[in-house]
Amino acid sequence: MSSDYTESSIKTLSSTEHIRLRPGMYVGRLGDGSHAEDGIYVLIKETIDNAVDEFAMGHGRRIDVTLKDRLVSVRDYGRGIPLGKVLDCVSIINTGAKYDSETFKKAVGLNGVGQKAVNALSLSYRAQSVREGQTKVVEFARGKLKKDNRVVKTTERNGTLIEFTPDEELFGTDFRYRTEFIEDMLWKYAYLNRGLTLNLNGKPFRSENGLKDLLGKSLSGEALYPIVHLEGEDIEIAFTHGAHYGEEYFSFVNGQHTTMGGTHLAAFREAFVETLRNFYKKDFDAADIRQAIFAAVSVRVTEPVFESQTKTKLGSVDIAPGGPSVKEFVGKFVQQSLDGYLHRSSETAQALLGKIQDSERERKELAGIRSLARERSKKASLHNRKLRDCRLHLGDKAEEAEQSTLFIVEGDSAAGSLTACRDVRTQAVFALKGKPLNTYGLSKKVIYENEEFHLLQSALNIEDGLDGLRYNQVVIATDADVDGMHIRLLLISFFLQFFPDLIRNGHLFILETPLFRVRNRKETRYCYSEPERRAALTHFGASAEVTRFKGLGEISAGEFSGFIGESIRLEPVSLAHMHDTDQLLGFFMGKNTPERQDFIISNLRVEKDLVET
Repeated sequence: MSSDYTESSIKTLSSTEHIRLRPGMYVGRLGDGSHAEDGIYVLIKETIDNAVDEFAMGHGRRIDVTLKDRLVSVRDYGRGIPLGKVLDCVSIINTGAKYDSETFKKAVGLNGVGQKAVNALSLSYRAQSVREGQTKVVEFARGKLKKDNRVVKTTERNGTLIEFTPDEELFGTDFRYRTEFIEDMLWKYAYLNRGLTLNLNGKPFRSENGLKDLLGKSLSGEALYPIVHLEGEDIEIAFTHGAHYGEEYFSFVNGQHTTMGGTHLAAFREAFVETLRNFYKKDFDAADIRQAIFAAVSVRVTEPVFESQTKTKLGSVDIAPGGPSVKEFVGKFVQQSLDGYLHRSSETAQALLGKIQDSERERKELAGIRSLARERSKKASLHNRKLRDCRLHLGDKAEEAEQSTLFIVEGDSAAGSLTACRDVRTQAVFALKGKPLNTYGLSKKVIYENEEFHLLQSALNIEDGLDGLRYNQVVIATDADVDGMHIRLLLISFFLQFFPDLIRNGHLFILETPLFRVRNRKETRYCYSEPERRAALTHFGASAEVTRFKGLGEISAGEFSGFIGESIRLEPVSLAHMHDTDQLLGFFMGKNTPERQDFIISNLRVEKDLVET
């Protein structure tokens, strides 16, 4: 029976109440910090955005970020919030200077929401402004004002200091910051704001060459030709081609990393193809031109329109009110600057042409193999038991679709345990029949010739890129033994070689499963490491029963349900600190080189050493 719909059903919430009730509208996913786009990083980003906007307006060349456990502080040396408006600017929604486009031209934060959300979602929040020898401090707890201090004199430099601790009521008791995600964020700010120095706990982040530095640091393997770096008023582009598969882009608007792209990235992709077709006077296929491209695009837009509060996708049609469209602005710049560059640099033009022709040749060679593989998979799909699919997939309208997960397991035994206890709405299982093929040094043709890889690619729906990806999380769930580790390495190598965007965009994870079960008649503890096992034995005493799990297949479905539910432990696979993945794959997955043998011998630890340790 439905409840009555009366006047008492209508409620009006304060801005703080609304932000805390619907935090996803303001910071996207909450998360526990294991994903780069989790809400705790959005809180930092929203705070740094304001400091960067000050720099963009010519005020302050340094930003200090301090992270101590869960306490974050961001200090800029700009003009400082006007002292009489500090309280309003950090607590009253839709309040700020960025509605005045003359004060903040081409800024990121335009809607007066960011700092209010940080305040409302924090256990503790403190804002201090320093202006011309005076300072004011306000303090909050969960968005509620605790102290509104009066203005006093100070000798500190002008600027703003924001300190906050995310609220564990919202983000959970287990959330933690991962330094690599914050460092990656700060590097992107540095690349887009040459002359600005950002410090994280004293470690500086600074760039002299902008997007050229970004690509140089992020490119996996060698570039086929020197990075092309093109700059104009309100636009900067850098690109090259590599030996990888797919297309990899970094896109930015007003210094904001638009991870989902938008109108500016779409305009670049289209203009890049048209410019090269005109330059080479041949109607190349767009996929052949962009295959293995590695590019970064940054534009400055007056009063940008984003498709969400977290500003991950640009929706603006025009570059400025009354100005040219984003498509026209980007297209004209690419056409003129890239065409001119290629005429001046014949070596780059020749290398680029060779890459396009190689991609064209490979695509035509794969066409027949793809057709045969698809026919084979159609027949196999009627009887294929590898994939136990779920009901909801990434991109579906249901709210739970973001939780869609594919577990890749070894063997039917593990698949059976996991399938018996999974959430059939959001969790799918793909069973490997054994160790997959080592794909290092092989071409993409292997995906279509190897039935298992082809079925995995089809299950993920990533043959033509990540736009059709069916699962938000792809989880490698192998045994915690030597064979399991080897299978894990083979799968990571496969994704790294053919679908690096899956890793780069934070979709690939490793499932952590317990190594031991320690229990007595009253209590059971699952331990994920030797120190945890020793701690459990100390807790239970010598009479405790210890079980060593050798494989996932021997863990009962009842126990497994606890490891893939709310308390699931996932370790993200990240390329944050990886510069040359080609070298890494060559070392670990190539032929047994003397270098690898020497490494193994010099790092070998025998059982006696481990016991003594």
